[in-house]
Amino acid sequence: MSQPPWPLASTAMLAPVAPSIPVARAPHSLPADESIPIIAFCHLGWDWVWQRPQQFLSRFAKRHRVLFVEAYRSEVEATRVDLRNAEGHPNVTVMQTHLPSSRWEDGRFIDAERRRVLRAVLDRELRGRFEKPLLWFYDPMAVTSFARQLNERAIVYDCMDELSQFKGAPPALLERERKLLEVADVVFCGGQKMRKKRLPLNANTHFFGTGVDCDHFGAALSSNVDLAPEIARFGGAPVLGYFGVIDERIDYELLTKLADARSDWHVVMVGPTAKVDPVEFPKRRNLHFIGGRPYAQLPALTKGFSVALMPFALNAATEYINPTKALEYMAAGRPVVSTALDEVKFNFGNVARVAKSHEEFIQHCTSEIESPSKTRIARGRRLALENTWEAIVARMEQHIAAVLVPAEIGTSTSPATAKVPQLAYV
Repeated sequence: MSQPPWPLASTAMLAPVAPSIPVARAPHSLPADESIPIIAFCHLGWDWVWQRPQQFLSRFAKRHRVLFVEAYRSEVEATRVDLRNAEGHPNVTVMQTHLPSSRWEDGRFIDAERRRVLRAVLDRELRGRFEKPLLWFYDPMAVTSFARQLNERAIVYDCMDELSQFKGAPPALLERERKLLEVADVVFCGGQKMRKKRLPLNANTHFFGTGVDCDHFGAALSSNVDLAPEIARFGGAPVLGYFGVIDERIDYELLTKLADARSDWHVVMVGPTAKVDPVEFPKRRNLHFIGGRPYAQLPALTKGFSVALMPFALNAATEYINPTKALEYMAAGRPVVSTALDEVKFNFGNVARVAKSHEEFIQHCTSEIESPSKTRIARGRRLALENTWEAIVARMEQHIAAVLVPAEIGTSTSPATAKVPQLAYV
């Protein structure tokens, strides 16, 4: 699930501005790799919430060099670039581009400047590492700067959210996405509704929902993993838990009603906030907003959830979302209760309890706390095992290969792509 503040969060700690492009970089130790390099453009920072872009690209990076390009609206007089290796992923290089806030509304300048500084880095610091790349887009706003500009082999658009319906989305986003759909060789969509909407604009569009790291979240079931102290402090009382971004997509009225329903319940919201003011959050003794936690700590937190929540409001920002956390909750062996999101009904209706009202949501939580559905939990575990990130990446690679090979021999891509199976939730 994404949370795209446009642009990426401004940075307060910046080095002094120089007249050229200042490049701050950590030592590179990228392994030699003859496979096709990937340059990815993302509206989310690599170090922010670990979700779809990082899950996919960290796995592609096992066999491909990856350059992960971020763009920031920063208080600088001239563009600054920071280069570093992603911690724990030596084949991933993160490029942070800090663009002058004073010029941000000048779209032509920003587009040209983003292209200029990337070309400069590719010609100097990263020379020879990203020749004839595969371009991978999460941010449609980047299409004008980079599509058909970097001698790329092919263009992939991984559409993870209906970004134009998010708070703060740029006015030009719809036009840019249409352009990206026109030039993309293959399009992946994180939801079935998103695929259906884009299919008329790009016939090579495929549904690949969220995946899951079953080993990571399955650790919640292990006796070797201690319960997180943030949960243990409730002394075994029922915990209705959520992890993820806390923003305009959350149903805060529902959270209030959950907390009021039973004084012995603890509603625990784990995650960073964005585009909302925490001062305005509902206040209850048993409603806890504990802030973000590292990805590594999520199993220990989830271990103590009596019920795993997807308490999303039904609004424009949630119309198309397919929450990553659904399969993660299932891999952790938790009962899941959700509001009636379309993608949850389509993909997980036989595992998650889906509520049509606040009252029904509370009823489902009560039922799962008192008598967890072993059948649904077991079904969720199987579904998670069938939809690992590795399984999805393997199928994505087939679609990508199908558009690369015909490009070399000058034939149509349709026969090759027609034979590639699609991963869909069961």
